[in-house]
Amino acid sequence: MASSPSLSVSAPLSLPLPLPRALQRRFVFSPSRTIPNPTRPASFPFHSRTFPRVPSPSPHLPLKLLCSRESKAPVTKESWEKSILKSEIPVLVEFYASWCGPCRMVHRVIDEISAEYSGRLKCFVLNTDNDSEIAEDYEIKAVPVVLLFKDGEKRDSVVGTMPKEFYVAAIERVLKS
Repeated sequence: MASSPSLSVSAPLSLPLPLPRALQRRFVFSPSRTIPNPTRPASFPFHSRTFPRVPSPSPHLPLKLLCSRESKAPVTKESWEKSILKSEIPVLVEFYASWCGPCRMVHRVIDEISAEYSGRLKCFVLNTDNDSEIAEDYEIKAVPVVLLFKDGEKRDSVVGTMPKEFYVAAIERVLKS
């Protein structure tokens, strides 16, 4: 018998076979990418049953006490009518979820806006995981969403993460109406 080169099958190969160059980029994870979490949806739609409910602040505390460090006060189902619908000045409500990354960016913008429009506009935040009824009443399907109210009626909205100018333009429209 002639000897020919052969592959020994007694030991498994320890080195993985290289992928073709065209496929190498598709499957490489960089530190900036996150591995998908199967318990959360891939996009940012609002799913009231998907996320655990976090207890909301006590409705018996005055809103001023709740917002002492922040320029926006949390609003709940219990305080919605008094704080939003019966307000004498226009109101901005930011609908958010604690797990939502884009909501954090909107928080920063609304913080700036609430300081700039102090006295002319009240700013509130509503956690859609805690108060899904209000979110459903206003057909909030995804977060972040900013709604603007005047005289107890919804007058304008900004859906998604937008530059500050979009929010300011919507506020100016509501203030002039």
